Amino acid sequence: MKEKASKNSSIVFCDFDGTITAEETLEGVFKRFTPDQWKPMKDKLMALEITLREGVRQLIESIPSKHYPEILEYAQKVPIRPGFEQMLDFLDERDVPFVVISGGIRGMVDVRLGDLAKRVHKIFAVDVDIRGEFIEVRSDFEGDTELMAKVEVMNLFDAGESIVIGDGATDINMAQQGSLVFARGGLAFFLSQMKVPFKEWSDFFDVVNELKAFWKN
Repeated sequence: MKEKASKNSSIVFCDFDGTITAEETLEGVFKRFTPDQWKPMKDKLMALEITLREGVRQLIESIPSKHYPEILEYAQKVPIRPGFEQMLDFLDERDVPFVVISGGIRGMVDVRLGDLAKRVHKIFAVDVDIRGEFIEVRSDFEGDTELMAKVEVMNLFDAGESIVIGDGATDINMAQQGSLVFARGGLAFFLSQMKVPFKEWSDFFDVVNELKAFWKN
């Protein structure tokens, strides 16, 4: 059964890595903990020789479980993009749910958001099992090419308006389903090529200003 949107029928779906955070945290983890594998794997991903699901899984599962606390410690120090708390305030005032959909590791999302996680309606991310020698990936929404099929998550909700915020290639499918799309970085480039309308943004203050104008209409 689909979850209903707020009384004004809008839901905001937001990426985490490089969107809420001002840096690409998962890429940072790979550079630190899989330095020999990262560059060749990135080349394969860019050449479309391997899917994102396969590539990210291989990289994560090559990291010894003993490094997991170091990964969380690293994630906790990554800066959050300016205006994030102010956007949450703005959405709270309008009873608009804010849903995080991340293709990264849930523990990294939780530890970085900290107390702010209580203000997020729901968080969807990739779980890991660290009971063995190496980290193992567990995803409830694994798709053909993605560890986190973001559109599948969006479809769990009955939203009249789907507001999408993202920054990279993993957000393309999600963006194509949005009523209003905020794109920066690689996502903005790809959507421009695809002729998909979007609002370019730098920080969450930009998002708030655009939403104020959008909801006046």
